[in-house]
Amino acid sequence: MKRYVTLAVLLTIFVYSIAEARIKVAGRGAKMNFSSEGIPEMYKPSFNLMLVKCVKCHTMERTVIAIQTGRAPITGQPFNKQAVKAYGIKMLRKPNSDMNKKEIRDVVVLLNYFLDENAK
Repeated sequence: MKRYVTLAVLLTIFVYSIAEARIKVAGRGAKMNFSSEGIPEMYKPSFNLMLVKCVKCHTMERTVIAIQTGRAPITGQPFNKQAVKAYGIKMLRKPNSDMNKKEIRDVVVLLNYFLDENAK
């Protein structure tokens, strides 16, 4: 009986680890962030930009959770490509975001890439 329980637990852990291996994440809590290992070279500049600009107002944990769950952690609203675009426009209008249209477009493209990868 013990063997069956152990086997069931190991199988569950194995299946869960495969199911959640979409986008690599590093850290926990407020230090949670996307792992740079899984990001293609063409998106690295956008990722580095996001690491500098977006964390001025909120932690990357909020973004990671939104990508992973498909829901904005604060409002609970769907976090999809339309929402990413709306957040980009919102950030463009914020006076303290210190981001221009090109930078926001680059981050929106990166977040859309994350959404696509997470959907796989």
